Amino acid sequence: MIGIIGKKIGMSQIFKENGEIIPVTVIAAGPCKVVQVKTQENDGYTSIQLGFEEGKERLMNKPDLGRFKKANLSPLKHLIEIRDFDTKFCQVGETVTVSVFNPGDSIKVTGTSKGKGFQGVVRRHNFKGGPKTHGQSDRLRAPGSIGASAYPSHVIKGVRMAGRLGGKRCTVNNLTIVKIDPENNLLYIKGAVPGSKNGVVTIRRQER
Repeated sequence: MIGIIGKKIGMSQIFKENGEIIPVTVIAAGPCKVVQVKTQENDGYTSIQLGFEEGKERLMNKPDLGRFKKANLSPLKHLIEIRDFDTKFCQVGETVTVSVFNPGDSIKVTGTSKGKGFQGVVRRHNFKGGPKTHGQSDRLRAPGSIGASAYPSHVIKGVRMAGRLGGKRCTVNNLTIVKIDPENNLLYIKGAVPGSKNGVVTIRRQER
C-alpha cells in the first residue's frame, strides 16, 4: 500500500492530443512526514502515521506535541494512519511526496463529503413526490405513508425519511491519476472526489 494526504484545490480539465477533454480534480498532495510507525510485534498490525501541513504549537494538544518531539518533527495539522504501507517508507522522519505515484495508477480517495444540512426526502433519497391534483396541492415533496398498519404497529427501522445529508466520511474507488506535477506537489485525478475546496483527503494506491 502507498498513500499520501492532500488538500482538494478544485476541478479543472485536461485536453488530450486528439481533442478529448478529461475532467480532473486537482489535489495539492504532500509532502508528508512519517510521524509514527506501527508494527505487528508492538501494535498487532502494521501501519504508518503521516502528517500533513505545518501547524502551530499553541494549537496542539499535549499527546500530539509529545509525538512530534519524539520524532524530532515540527507540529503538523493533519495526522492520518495508513495500514500496510510500503516498507521502504517505514522510517520516522521520512518524506512522502507525489513521486510515489505514476500517471495511470488506480487509486481510492477518502474525504468528508459536503454537508447539506437537514434535507427532505426528495433531495436526500430522490423521491419524486406526490401528485398535486385531487386535493393534494400541498403534498408535492412529502414522503407519504411511513406506518405499518396494526402489525407491527411501529415505523420499521431504516425507513427512508428526511434527515441530515452529507458531512460523512466516504471513499471513491477506482479513480485514475491523469497527471503528476512533482515540482508543485500536485495530483490531477480523473473525475470528482469527496469534499469541498480545501478539504483534506487521503489518496491510496489501489490494485486493479
